[in-house]
Amino acid sequence: MSDDAPLESDRLDGAPHPRDTARLFGHAGPEAEFLTAATSGRMPHGWLLTGPRGIGKATFAWRAARFLLATPPVAANDMFGAPPPPTSLDIDPEHPVARRMAALSEPGLYLLRRPVDDKDAKKLKTVITVDEVRGLKGFFHMSAGDGRRVVIVDSADEMNPSAANALLKELEEPPEGAVLFLISHRPSGLLPTIRSRCRTLRFTALDDADLAAALIQAGSEPPEGIALANLAQGSVGAAITLGEQGGPALYGDIMRLMDTLPNMDRALALKLAEATAGKAGEARFALTLSLLETALARAARLGATGQAPPDITPGEAATLARLAPTPARARDWANLAQSLTARARQGKAVNLDPAALIFDIFLDLDRTAARLAA
Repeated sequence: MSDDAPLESDRLDGAPHPRDTARLFGHAGPEAEFLTAATSGRMPHGWLLTGPRGIGKATFAWRAARFLLATPPVAANDMFGAPPPPTSLDIDPEHPVARRMAALSEPGLYLLRRPVDDKDAKKLKTVITVDEVRGLKGFFHMSAGDGRRVVIVDSADEMNPSAANALLKELEEPPEGAVLFLISHRPSGLLPTIRSRCRTLRFTALDDADLAAALIQAGSEPPEGIALANLAQGSVGAAITLGEQGGPALYGDIMRLMDTLPNMDRALALKLAEATAGKAGEARFALTLSLLETALARAARLGATGQAPPDITPGEAATLARLAPTPARARDWANLAQSLTARARQGKAVNLDPAALIFDIFLDLDRTAARLAA
């Protein structure tokens, strides 16, 4: 993101904001399900959009919001003599609603996301607080009688407990004409009562063709070869981040390190750990943890199923098969992955040295490999 670009918690660095994304690839099923509900006169007031991060849930939410605000509602008992119902969510970008939404000036839309920190205008708050949710009351009051009102929560996973309870009250007694879109990458972490008051639309990972098309639309190069496409796991957001941060090369280094277990190449381990140090290494720290989780998950899957996935990096399958040759070994690696990366993230949150945290993970991997090989 350029220095003069606005701070937006729902914008991925290196990609256009979802409100500026023209097309949605690979999700015809959820679009058709929503369109049927929207044109039947029986529109649910709450929609929970679930699926992996970066696959188009927010793009869908903005498309659906444009459609609702630009299309007159259809009453359930007012179908006779009505014009044919719309067959897509497409809205002309020159439509007044579309233009206002692009400028964030549409009075019928409320965007609930992490705002800029009150104490530091160069940072965002780490969570959505109850103060942001309380703004909904004013929005609904000021727009009363103006037809549909749409709320996009991006993402619902980032609400703190007070904010979640405040939003629940709005879902329990929604104003007439209000529609709320809750974007969630981890719906299991939401209040069960929030989930129960929403209709769920599930979004799945993009296939290779849709991923490539979505990346071209976002101004990024489509993945070449198997490495980036497999690491991205059908996520446009992940593919952009991995491409910009050298994800395939880092994954190759991690696999080379794992290939030396249980006699770990300490020089390589130290090099990878030191790259995560300091403020400049924050993104590298997150990426290293994510790719470690990917490597261990692939090892566990191979051990559990006996099926080797296509190599992301040369020789990967042989390394994973040696480390996790049986389902029992697979469980050991899967359990270790969860505990190690969770511990590292907790340590980073309390300002422990990130390089030391990563190096400790490598040491634990080496000790585990030695124990399992004994």
